[in-house]
Amino acid sequence: MMTGFGTTMVRAGRRLLSSLPALFGVLVFTFLLMRVLPGDPAVFFASGPNAGKEEIEQIRKQMGLDKSVPEQLVFYLSDIGHGNLGRSMMTGQPVLKDLRERLPASLELTFTALLIALIAAVPLGVIAALRPGSVVDHGVRLFCALGVCVPTFVSGLLLIYVFYYLLGLAPDPTGRIDVFTSLPPQRTGFLMVDFLLVGDFEGWWTAARQLILPAVSMALFVIAPLARITRASMLVSLGSDFVRTARSVGLSWRKVVVTYALRNAILPVITIAGIVFSTMLGANVLVEKVFSWPGVASYALDALLSSDYAPVQGFVLLMASLFVLVNLVVDICYGIADPRVSIE
Repeated sequence: MMTGFGTTMVRAGRRLLSSLPALFGVLVFTFLLMRVLPGDPAVFFASGPNAGKEEIEQIRKQMGLDKSVPEQLVFYLSDIGHGNLGRSMMTGQPVLKDLRERLPASLELTFTALLIALIAAVPLGVIAALRPGSVVDHGVRLFCALGVCVPTFVSGLLLIYVFYYLLGLAPDPTGRIDVFTSLPPQRTGFLMVDFLLVGDFEGWWTAARQLILPAVSMALFVIAPLARITRASMLVSLGSDFVRTARSVGLSWRKVVVTYALRNAILPVITIAGIVFSTMLGANVLVEKVFSWPGVASYALDALLSSDYAPVQGFVLLMASLFVLVNLVVDICYGIADPRVSIE
């Protein structure tokens, strides 16, 4: 008989296979969408609107735009099948190389923001659920409403104004590291991890200080859905029969809340956290722009503004693949947190 973990992995494999048609649809849709957007990229990447016709035609041929759209699509899908995402006209490098260099910056920022959001949201949701209708509950809901209402770029600018300009506690918002700090040898691409691997704690602290404000800006926006789902799940768990039974046999209130109620309430939080992570990774372009963060989202936005097709298509494919991967991880975590869902 297959174990619970084995069943979870089988289900994750099936989910991966079932997501392949969706990824193919994303590929085709993004390709067609880029072709109907206004603007001629060949004119943009030539010397300007006054560029000669020969120069424009040469760039159009270099980008493959001289062929019909169906032909371009076939060549594009063939390149994707061989692991070639094309070449960026902005950087002159393969898109795969650009994304590989920039993805760790976005992942480091998003992971940190999600961690901050979970550390703040889960206790807030539990506290609000333990005292429904109280001043604490209303205070948590007000805080969550403010977090959702304030856009990330506004909260980012406010944090910069207060902690950098007024108080001088934060470093200048100019990327992942200041110009006076030497970069560690690149092993993972995550600066905080690479600094730890070489034992450079001063560099680690410098990277952490640069990371705090953009991560908090992103976290403020997602604390609300995480806290609300935690509160709602805890209210359901606290009103369940197993909690009443646990209390009736004399278990401590703390053990009932942490061991029984919170463990059952955490499953929806895991699901929402996975969705939130995928959303944050693709939508953190404003935060990356405000803090000059060299991530994939700002790279894709620059490419979109200059009608550079290949980076945008590569970015969308990367986001879709990460979304599928995150859902697989959530599926596995779901099975670990509640073995009942692993039983076929």
